Amino acid sequence: MQGKTKKRETPPPPRRKRPEALTERELEILQLIWSGLKNKEIAQRLKISVKTVEAHRANMMKKVRVSNAAQLLNAAIQEGLIQIK
Repeated sequence: MQGKTKKRETPPPPRRKRPEALTERELEILQLIWSGLKNKEIAQRLKISVKTVEAHRANMMKKVRVSNAAQLLNAAIQEGLIQIK
């Protein structure tokens, strides 16, 4: 007996979600990055650890879908997320 094979339907490609919104703390850190501060300086100013600053930076880059700080700042400017003085 020959079995019938069902044609498998391929699922549609996943929709590309909009980037997640940045938290208030992430926006604060983003502004400090724009100001030219290094992670250690940001940590001292906000009284948090350098590791926490690094985690916020990594989360922002993931949310905005970029791979480095320059791209992060460029995207932030385009989206109006930072104040250019």
